[in-house]
Parts: sequence; C-alpha cells; structure tokens
Amino acid sequence: MIQHLTAEGVAVPVPEVPYDELFEAHFWGMVRLARLLGADDPEDVAQDAFVRLHRRRRLLRDPNAALAYVRASVCNASRSRLRHLRMARRRHAQLAVAPAASGTPETAALDQEDVAELLRAVDALPRRQREVLILRYWLELTERETADTLGVAVGTVKAHASRAIAALGEQLKDTP
Repeated sequence: MIQHLTAEGVAVPVPEVPYDELFEAHFWGMVRLARLLGADDPEDVAQDAFVRLHRRRRLLRDPNAALAYVRASVCNASRSRLRHLRMARRRHAQLAVAPAASGTPETAALDQEDVAELLRAVDALPRRQREVLILRYWLELTERETADTLGVAVGTVKAHASRAIAALGEQLKDTP
C-alpha cells in the first residue's frame, strides 16, 4: 500500500491503482482516443500514457483519478506528436528546393542533389555538432534554448555551431 504524508507529516495509506485491470479495461479505448486525435502511432501513445501513470503512481492521491490522468496524457501526447509532425513536414518542404519558374528539369535535379549533399554532410558531422546545427538552425532555437536542451553552456553551443559550419564549408567546397 502506498502512503502519502499529510501537511502534519502523518503517513496516510492510499489504495493502489489496479493497473492490470485499468490497462485491460481501457487500453484499446485510449488507442481509439489517440487515433481520433490524429496520432500517427496511437498504440505507442496509449502505452506511453500507461507507463507515465505507473511511474507517477505515488503522486496520485485518488486512485479514481488514474483514468483521467491516462486520458489527459493521451491527449497531451497526441497534441505534441501532431505539433512535431507539422514542424517536421514544414521543414521537409523547406528543404525540398522547388525549381525556379524558368528552371529546367536538369536545374531542378541539380538543386535536389545539392540538398541531398548538404544532408549527407550534416550526417557526417560529430553527434554534438549535428545536434547543435539541427536545434539551432533547423528548429530555429536560440543559443540559450539550444544550450538548455542539450544541457551545455551557451559558449559550448557557439563553439560547436562554429566548428560545424566550418566543417560543412570544407566538406561542400571539396565536392565537385
């Protein structure tokens, strides 16, 4: 039995949520909810919600709130994944270089090859430099946001970005 401390410091027993029963009774309903909310991977969203509930079980003061917690978790995760997908699609569309109005199919093919070459060069960078470039320029985070995301100092972000840009310049300059 889980115990919570009251404001007076007294341990009060709180009955545990019957997770097996809750999962069996509501998993597929949560999958349907995630699907209706537009999640691209509704089973993963539902499963993650139940995992989060299990991890936070000691913080639930009312076992009857467990289903509401799972439901809210599914809604939040679905919204977050949709936001991520919209951003990824927008960035992908920006990377896909459209041919100029007067451009020829050959020009369009060369432009596409340039984008592919840049992406290969970014993939070849060391992990930390690649992360900084993606967060800083692809996601358009500030130096501070990038530093906070990676758990490093702002100066480290600046140094990695500078090195990565220099490395990309060298790699792309050397290619025909």
